[in-house]
Amino acid sequence: MAMRPVLAASGLVVALSLGACQDAGFSAAGSARAREPIPQKTVALMATKNMSPRDPILIRAFKKESEMEVWKRGADGQYALLKTFPICRWSGQLGPKVREGDRQAPEGFYPISMGQMNPNSSYYLSFDTGYPNAFDRANGRTGSYLMVHGTCSSAGCFAMTDEAIAEIYAIAREAFAGGQRAFQFQSYPFRMTAQNLAKFRNDPHIAFWKNLKEGSDYFEALHEEPRVGVCGTRYVFGGSDAAAGACTPKVDPVVVAKRQKDEVEVAELIAKGTPATRLVYQDGGQHPFFRETAPSTQLFAERAPPRPNLGIVSRPEALAAAPEEIMIEPKVKPVLLAKIDPKHEKGKHGAVKPTALAFAAPATNPAPIPTREAAETAAPAAPITVASADGDPSAYRKLLGNLFGGAPAAPPVAAVALPAADTTPVAAISPAAPLPKKLMGHPHPVAHAATASVKVDAKADAKVDGLNPAAAKKAEAKPAEPKPAGKSGEAKTGEKAPEAGKRTEAPHHNRVAASQPAN
Repeated sequence: MAMRPVLAASGLVVALSLGACQDAGFSAAGSARAREPIPQKTVALMATKNMSPRDPILIRAFKKESEMEVWKRGADGQYALLKTFPICRWSGQLGPKVREGDRQAPEGFYPISMGQMNPNSSYYLSFDTGYPNAFDRANGRTGSYLMVHGTCSSAGCFAMTDEAIAEIYAIAREAFAGGQRAFQFQSYPFRMTAQNLAKFRNDPHIAFWKNLKEGSDYFEALHEEPRVGVCGTRYVFGGSDAAAGACTPKVDPVVVAKRQKDEVEVAELIAKGTPATRLVYQDGGQHPFFRETAPSTQLFAERAPPRPNLGIVSRPEALAAAPEEIMIEPKVKPVLLAKIDPKHEKGKHGAVKPTALAFAAPATNPAPIPTREAAETAAPAAPITVASADGDPSAYRKLLGNLFGGAPAAPPVAAVALPAADTTPVAAISPAAPLPKKLMGHPHPVAHAATASVKVDAKADAKVDGLNPAAAKKAEAKPAEPKPAGKSGEAKTGEKAPEAGKRTEAPHHNRVAASQPAN
């Protein structure tokens, strides 16, 4: 029997070494900690902001800045910032959690209900973020026990100090007592500012982060909790229509104005030469407040030095080094259109021919033009998924043209390649050029070209050297004047005898045929 406590203790040590966020332990003092009141300084701060302890709350976390914000809804129905807490430890890199064991702290929008609060946590107190949510499952992400807890140790969690998690837990507890069924936990890689978006514009996660910014814009513009839905593999944000499952919820004009302002600012920063970078951590980060050389800031002035006891700190050697900043170049650089070369060969009418457009890898053998019969007998193409939210298939008709019938397609225009980070990948389109106008009406161009040549020659007989058809008929009606015949088998001086087997044609026929445009 005496061995059981020892085995239990050893099992807890193993759990701590394998994953600091697997909060399966039990604390006998947990129930007492969970009943601690909100500090009086914080209650007084609420009063100055026209808030009460039982008003609803919303929490936001930022990895790069290592800060966690607690917002409260005031009497006017809008949320206002109550307090900001320094994050003692988070692990991994900037970016979402993808799979079990990657040490990534989650990024996204998570509802926290009363059942996710753990008053008996082995890490003082904690609440489970609810990862993976519907969005994470739709993207095939795995993992569990991702929490916000005390003790400065993290393997995919947001680790606060014991004092900080005690205060956050008490604020949340009172909000639940006031009738809030769940509060929203928003987790971001960094603050969604124009400066950060310009800096991280070429990061592999930028598309996901821009999706998160849509929810951040809603909250920051309206100071209302956004309703969150999942459409396919994307978040959608809005009001009641987003909560009802609409994939294209209405966007408030105030939110639209904020997004446009940020986009203009991002473009200006890029134009001024803001470099595209990526931060690489050894294993997450920590707020400077907890470093011995960092002075206490006004933001956390309520907690005077000496700094609180951090308890177990995970991987302190990884915290000693600052993150490495790596410059990221776009995968595809923009290619400019070639200018007209004045030295280029001129056409027959004296016009200068433009040079071809520059491509990264021009095709040496262009694809043959398909005929109507080949198109009709070919296997049907796979359906193309429209990337836009409104699901407009007509956009692809505009891109492909009426290739196999209907109105003739416009001649193909080479597109300029854009940076991969600034565009969303689209489905590849067949490089075959659309049919020219004449070929679409005549599936057999060779046969028709021969017929057209015969017709042109017949007309040319009637109209050459400035003669009109009437004059030509009169010329044919007059008998030819007899000429003195030479000796048999001899030719006139200066004339060549026609070669055997070749048809003798008038030279004006060749001139007329050469002036016809090729099909």
